[in-house]
Parts: sequence; C-alpha cells; structure tokens
Amino acid sequence: MSTKHQELANFIWSVADLLRGDYKQSEYGRVILPLTVLRRLDCVLEPTKDAVLARYQQLKDAGVQNMEPVLRRAAGLPFYNTSKLSFKTSFGDHDQVAVNLRAYIGGFSPGAVDVLDKYGFDTQISRLAEAGLLYQVVAKFGEVDLHPDVVSNHQMGYVFEDLIRRFSEISNETAGEHFTPREVIKLMVNLLLAPDEDDLVTPGIVRKIYDPACGTGGMLSEAQDHIQEHNPHATVEVYGQELNGETYAICRSDMMLKGGDPTKIAYGNSFSQDGHEGERFDYMLANPPFGVEWKKVENYIKAEAARGHAGRFGAGLPRINDGSLLFLQHMVSKMKRPEDGGSRLAIVFNGSPLFTGAAGSGESEIRRWILENDLLEGIVALPDQLFYNTGISTYFWILSNRKDPARARKVVLLDGRDYWTKMRKSLGDKRKMLTDEHIAELTRAYVDALSIADDPEHPQHAKVKVFKTTDFGYQRITVERPLRLRFEVTEETVALLAEAKAVLKYAERESLLAATKSLIGTSSATRAEFAMKLNGLGKLPAAVEKAVWEAFSVSDPEGEVQTDRKGKPLPDSDLRDNENVPLDEDIHAYLKREVLPHVPDAWIDETKAKIGYEIPFTRHFYLYGSPRPLTEIDAEINALEAEIRALLGQVTS
Repeated sequence: MSTKHQELANFIWSVADLLRGDYKQSEYGRVILPLTVLRRLDCVLEPTKDAVLARYQQLKDAGVQNMEPVLRRAAGLPFYNTSKLSFKTSFGDHDQVAVNLRAYIGGFSPGAVDVLDKYGFDTQISRLAEAGLLYQVVAKFGEVDLHPDVVSNHQMGYVFEDLIRRFSEISNETAGEHFTPREVIKLMVNLLLAPDEDDLVTPGIVRKIYDPACGTGGMLSEAQDHIQEHNPHATVEVYGQELNGETYAICRSDMMLKGGDPTKIAYGNSFSQDGHEGERFDYMLANPPFGVEWKKVENYIKAEAARGHAGRFGAGLPRINDGSLLFLQHMVSKMKRPEDGGSRLAIVFNGSPLFTGAAGSGESEIRRWILENDLLEGIVALPDQLFYNTGISTYFWILSNRKDPARARKVVLLDGRDYWTKMRKSLGDKRKMLTDEHIAELTRAYVDALSIADDPEHPQHAKVKVFKTTDFGYQRITVERPLRLRFEVTEETVALLAEAKAVLKYAERESLLAATKSLIGTSSATRAEFAMKLNGLGKLPAAVEKAVWEAFSVSDPEGEVQTDRKGKPLPDSDLRDNENVPLDEDIHAYLKREVLPHVPDAWIDETKAKIGYEIPFTRHFYLYGSPRPLTEIDAEINALEAEIRALLGQVTS
C-alpha cells in the first residue's frame, strides 16, 4: 500500500479515537466499515445525483413499479440513491442526524440497503446517538473526500482492505473464521495461477473466479489483482458466497467500492442455498472453516447425495462433524468441462482430509473419486501457526481437470513447513508469517515440480516429491484364521451358561443346569465326541442349544479346527486382522510373503476386501534422526543435578 493509501486509511481509522470507551476495540469495525462504504457511495453517486432524482420523480409520477433497471442506467452504476439528502446534508441538523441518516440510507437501491442491513448499522446509529457520538462520528467522515477523481476504485480497494485487516486483527479471536492472512492468500493465488501465466497475458481474455466461503473477499481480490497486474486489459469477474452477515456485507461493500458487480456476492449457506447454481468458473479458491459440522443442513445434503453424481455430493459424505470435503465437492461441481477450457481450484485444509476415514468411509471414497478421476494436481504443506484462530498445520490442495498429458495421473507433494519467519508480535494464534522471499521460492518450487512430473530426469527440489495417483491407494484386506476349540464342562462354564440370555428365558432352566452340573469334569478335543456326551441333555430349543455350545467351547490354539457344513474352516473373530496392501500389489502374493510365514493357516476373506485412499503426507517427508548418545544424556543429567544441588544449598544455608 502506498503512503497516500496508508494516510487515508489512518485518517479513517482515527475515528476509533472517538469510539474509545463506548466501544470495545473489536467493535470499531462495526462503525468504521459501514460509514466508509456510505461515504464512498455518496461520493461516487454525486455526479449523477440530480439526474437520478429527476428520473425517479418522472417514474414515480408515471406510476412505474419496477424502477430499478432505469435508475441504475441513470446512475451509470449497479446502485443508486433516491433520497434528496446526501451524506453531508444528513448531519447538517445536529439534532436530526439519526432521522436524516436513516432517511438517506433508505433511499439507496435494494442491494446497497441489504449490505447496510447485514452490517447491522441501524443498531449502531442508535448506539452512537445514545452515547452522544453520532454527530461527531458522521461529521468526521464528512471531512474525507472519497470521490473517484481523488481516490480511484483500485486505491479505494486498498484502503478498504487495510481497514478490514485492522478490524480483523484486533478481533483475532474470531478473525480466522472470516479473514485469511494476506501472505497466505498471496501464496495460494500464486500456486493457483502461476502455471497459467502465459495464457493470462492473452489480449481480451475473460476469467471468472469463485470462492464459496469468501469471508471478507480477500482471496477474490488478490486473484483479481494478480490477473490484472499481468494483463490490465483482462476482464475478471469475481463471484462469492458467504454465510456470516457481517462479513458478507464487508465483501459486497469491497466489490461496490472497487466498481465491481456486488450482485455476484451471494448470501447464505453454499450447501443448501447455492447462490451460483449452474455457474462454472475458470478458477476457484477457498479457505472453508475447519472441522465445522454440517448437521444443520444434513437432510438437504443427504437428499442431494442420494442423487449420486447428478448432484454435488455423489462421491461420498464425510463424517457429520467436518464438512471440509463437502466444500471441495461443491467446487469440483463448478469446474468447467475440459472441452470448454477446464478449471483449476485451490482450497485450504487441515490435516484431517488427508487421511481421516478407513477404506470404504465417506472421506476415503471422496479421495478415491478425486484421485481416480485424476483431479488432484498437488498438495502443499504450510507451517503451523500461520492463521489467526488456529495453530495447527494446514495444507493447500490444488486440483485441475486440464492437466497436461505428461502430468496425467501424477500428484506433486511440496513440503513448505520450514518456510516461515517469526512475527515480532503474535496475533491470536498467528505467530509465524511468510515473507515475499518464501512465497517466491515456494511458487518456483511448485512450478518446477510440475516440470518434474513432465520429466522424471529433471533435478528434484529437496522438498518436492512426485507420485502416481495409485500410490495413495490401498486394498484393505481381512485376514482370517481358523476357529480352534476344545470342549469342557467346568463350574465356570456352567455359570456362564446360567447367565446366557436364551437360558434365562428357558422354562426348564433349572433342570438343564442340574443336568449340566452332573457333567462337570467332562471334556473332549473334538466336537463330535463332545456332542455324544451332551446327548443326555435331550432335545433343546435351537437358541438354548447354541448357548450350551458357546458356553462349553473354549478357544485353544491347539484345538480342533471348526468347519461349516461344506467343510470350510470357520474364522475366529478374535484372531481376525486387517492389512493394507498397496494398490498395485497382488493380495495373495502379499499374504504369502508377509503373513503366511508367521501364521501358515491364515487366509483372505475376499468378500470383505475394500479399496481405500489416503495421503500420508508427513510419512513421505519423514527424516529419521538418530537419538543422542547415552553418554551425552548422562552428562547433561549430571550437570542438571549439580545445578539443583547448588540451588538447594543456597536455600538451606
């Protein structure tokens, strides 16, 4: 931001001096941001104000109902104001500021009014008036000239973004839900757009960008700026959706102040109220909330998932307490078809989507769908403590449905966890930041990594690895071992029989227990032999007979192998085990090599085999560090003990 922009932002933020005492620091933005929007809109509308009022009167006299399209044309903007008041005249009468300000706001077109409503600004008018501050605050904003001839749309965008940043940072206990650190956004946008830089300079290009959890709109702004820096003549249309009313208002305001189309920022839940249904985009990026449950929209999502791939969630549903992978599926559904140019998207995740969920689970099935359809281009691991409201490690997932043929079925992993510098002052959980040098190096490493995917002989970056998509797949096999039993009647097994549910309900329970007690000490190594010894119990109901066998059967590694009616061994559920076999390996060869040398009687139950996918990022970049020598550890312990003895000596002397 230039000195001029900074000075303007500083002046606007100086209004906070008036609010101190009546407002908490974290509440300053509730006054400063909407008033900045009001002042800017007033300045922008000033040249056409008289023409709009005249046209409004004509339409009103003619009884026209739908005036909005006509008045927009008269204003030459996507918004207008039909009040005879202006921002400055609204505080001309010291005693009528609240009344006049509300009347002036009421004259705005519906979209602008909606933004101010989402800010909850009417509440702030009342609060400022009760504190005796309304006139002073509004008058202070009246001193700022935000006319487009003085402050361009681009400059206004910088000013507003600086105000948003300040508001978010002093509210850092919740900022991470709505505001992503600027340097993180810059890296994300670089990774998303850098591979396409040659295409972005094409004269007259039109690109559509979308963020389904856009917060204050920082990602959309950075992506738009990135493209227009490379190609000032490019047309960049930005679309977004936001659930939180206040941040929706901030984002939509930002679009209005930059001269963009604010109607492309939708309000509501992207899952249940898709504000851009049917739209497809060139680029998408998002930082959805981590670990947020989707129970409130569960019925809607499950109904859509039941439609399979005719809906957005056909790949699978993650567990109810984390909707991250739902956002990803939502974004994939909005990719352009490859024949129409395709799309690229980037999304911020924590570690959970990499590996949570066993084979066959919703998460594993979503990963499987993404990898088997060759949509995953790369994953970049970021340092921890980068975000305002969480210190955990995070990852960029980058997807594309228009990979170059040489990169087909390959995935790049880039370990960027060591690229950070410590902040001089922490902001919430944010204690680390990325410098411009870090961003540049990680961007180069990622773009080079795509070349590695093209050319296996290309020298590899130390923090980069390239994998086949199938490297992340595995077969989850169930290894069974035969059920081996011996049979005996003891006081313990009779007591076990007495508590069996079927026996407790049996009318002749007492006589049955008496008969079994007479058999105490009876045992047999085979089922057939023991069955003959139980003949004295007579004909029993099936459930009771089953309870008898369960009570008197004892697991024994040396016992008889139990079989079904076809002579096949029955499995012992207590000895059952599961193994993950690489996708490209024969499961029977794996069994022969890894299992049978230890348990020769094992077999695979192929009816239970499942395909799973996980991305164990940390495992692929793990570096073994040998433990320190014991002599070194002993010496350190001895030194500490000596220090403790010396300190104790000072206390007791």
